[in-house]
Amino acid sequence: MSDTVTEMNQVMAEADCLVNEQQVHSAIETMAGEITERLHDRNPLLFCVMNGGLILTGQLLPQLKFPVQAEYLHATRYRQETTGGILEWKLRPEVDMKDRTVLIVDDILDEGTTLCAIADYCLTHGAREVLTAVLVDKQHERKARPDLKADFTGLEVEDRFLFGYGMDYKGYWRNAPGIYAVKGL
Repeated sequence: MSDTVTEMNQVMAEADCLVNEQQVHSAIETMAGEITERLHDRNPLLFCVMNGGLILTGQLLPQLKFPVQAEYLHATRYRQETTGGILEWKLRPEVDMKDRTVLIVDDILDEGTTLCAIADYCLTHGAREVLTAVLVDKQHERKARPDLKADFTGLEVEDRFLFGYGMDYKGYWRNAPGIYAVKGL
């Protein structure tokens, strides 16, 4: 077994499960209902933020009870590290956003710098309004803007290094079946 696999198995073995899989499913179901209620008649354009938003988007889409145009984009600050850097676009959206309601779906609202930059990008490219949906809002005072909140939030979780349901630890464990915190972080 490689050192990486051994390390990642150790991380999972020692991690604290903060939110179990059933609680995550319930939160996604609630989010889907709120999004459906608000956007069912707006012809929204949904952007999945890769890679973190993949699992949330995949579970959210079948629960939205209206036609949705779903696309993806890829912007990152982490590059498989544990602290953020400069925003890097790996894939910019190419679909026409003019006069559309845009819904950006991501795994986590931590400081919010990446999410704000993506929202600003959409607005400057003609979106009528930009809304955000995140599975997790990490509770702390380091947000990019005071009182920054997503329009749709599944769960509020303590300020620890999280992984699972799209969030990764050094590029691994996005597939963990719940929301976990790395021991000591």
